[in-house]
Amino acid sequence: QVQLVQSGGGLVQAGGSLRLSCAASGSTSSIRTMGWYRQAPGNQRDVVATISLGGSINYADSVKGRFTISRDAAKNTMYLQMNSLKPEDTAVYYCNAQNIWYKNYWGQGTEVTVSS
Repeated sequence: QVQLVQSGGGLVQAGGSLRLSCAASGSTSSIRTMGWYRQAPGNQRDVVATISLGGSINYADSVKGRFTISRDAAKNTMYLQMNSLKPEDTAVYYCNAQNIWYKNYWGQGTEVTVSS
């Protein structure tokens, strides 16, 4: 089992920045990929960025150049630095971890609201 605890988020004006954190505990050695997803009201949950154990990173086109995903293996923590935020970035953001058996674990979610 893997437990994920998120922190960060909140309310920011357009053009501002926020950083999300996701601390993993439990069977962290079984994690192969971690990522951030978001879900706006009335929408499905979409991938924002992912980072593999080997350091391979992928971003959704909508956040490329503005968001940066990173992972501190020593702290078992993943981060999402969000710059140049736009109102359309408003959503609940979820941390995800997938283990080597392709089982998914989710954080509790954190709200990000970007005002225009």
